[in-house]
Amino acid sequence: MAPGERTMTPPHSRAGVMHSRPVLLFAFAFAVMADPVSSVAYAIEAALRALRGDLALLLPTMALVVGIVVLVIVNYHQLVARYPQGGGAAAATGEAFGEAAAFLPIGALIVDFVLTIAISSAAGASAVIAFVPALAPWRILIAVLLVAAVAGGTWFGHLGRTVFAVMTVAFILLTVAVLISAFFVAPQPATSTAADPGHAPVLAVALAFPVAMALATGIEAPSSAIAQLGQLDDPGRRRFGRVTLWLTLGVVGTLTLGLTAQAVRLGVGVPHADTTQIAELARAATATPVFAAFQLTTALLLLSAASSSFQAGPGLFKALARHRHAGGSTTGILPSWLGRTNSHHTPYWGVVVFLAAAALVTAAAGGRDQELVLFYAASVFVSFLAGLVAMARFSWRDRRMGFLAINVVGALAVGFTLAVNLTRGDPIISIAAALLIAAGLYGLWVRSGRPRGIRNVAAEAEHDG
Repeated sequence: MAPGERTMTPPHSRAGVMHSRPVLLFAFAFAVMADPVSSVAYAIEAALRALRGDLALLLPTMALVVGIVVLVIVNYHQLVARYPQGGGAAAATGEAFGEAAAFLPIGALIVDFVLTIAISSAAGASAVIAFVPALAPWRILIAVLLVAAVAGGTWFGHLGRTVFAVMTVAFILLTVAVLISAFFVAPQPATSTAADPGHAPVLAVALAFPVAMALATGIEAPSSAIAQLGQLDDPGRRRFGRVTLWLTLGVVGTLTLGLTAQAVRLGVGVPHADTTQIAELARAATATPVFAAFQLTTALLLLSAASSSFQAGPGLFKALARHRHAGGSTTGILPSWLGRTNSHHTPYWGVVVFLAAAALVTAAAGGRDQELVLFYAASVFVSFLAGLVAMARFSWRDRRMGFLAINVVGALAVGFTLAVNLTRGDPIISIAAALLIAAGLYGLWVRSGRPRGIRNVAAEAEHDG
């Protein structure tokens, strides 16, 4: 169904939908925001490490990160309005520049799914080790086993949105408890590795904030995930998508700036190898039972984020796989076996592919989330940039100069973030992987006769899942 085409809800079902709408919104919004909320567990520490432990610059750096997230959300607010049936950046790019252009954000999202699984599992291992340091020698094994455990859970059926929502809310509540408790704790000596970030303050912040843009991963999720809401009409999906975007900003922005401010006030700097900054803040601010609950909830939220990518990635492969229709025609570009599902409707070979890729990446990084975060925020920003440039083209074509200004400012901010990340060298690997995947998919598309509908596969993947 083409973007913008209205879906009619049968009159007899509308009362039930309206009655359950608050519960549906809760389950949808808090489940979809699991990824960006979980990023709080490692993004602040990543910024501090890039600042070489200079706590004085940490709050301005994270404020800039949140500011960039605001720009992205403002633009995706517009994108959701245009594509209420889902599709996100792929739908926008494909419409603006032709079907082939959609492969760029699709390739970026595939890399992002692999990295989300890897970094979430590694951060989950870090959360466990921070509470039980004796497990540190088995870090890689624990992280890889977590990847396998999440894959196994996905294999036997998708976890409901309510489970992800509960994990997200539990983390939020315990984080609020940590923030409140921290007000009653005296500052302690900082554990930062250095007092000098190595550059003038403005330059240091400009170079450090792109590393912490891992916080923005998952921001695009509502623009595609609204395709799951088949019980709603287009205005309903549009409303849910927009509310979720702004609710995500409120939650992630508040938690990020609150934790950052308390870390600075208490002097919680760069942690030693077997713990994390957020764990040390919770340890300093709360009693042991609350600290244990916080670490457990953090790990479970991180695994929920990994699980959502284990659903989205194989779902995308399934949408791209060949399908034979009753009339004998065939659509799709990937081998048909990637679309095979088990009795739980899980595309099991897709799960195996993402399991192998994520486990390899996790092991290569030594099971350390702070190693992976250097690669993480790059590929998804390719998707952001493609979507924002596409929206700018639409605004120019429609002579909507206000929206055009918003699109251009957002694209420039995202482009700058991406450029600074690339100067570090390591993120080039994830960008190159995204481009290679996009090129490979394009080649398969050409070989398959350039079938139509590629720009809608992200929405199709969510709808099938």
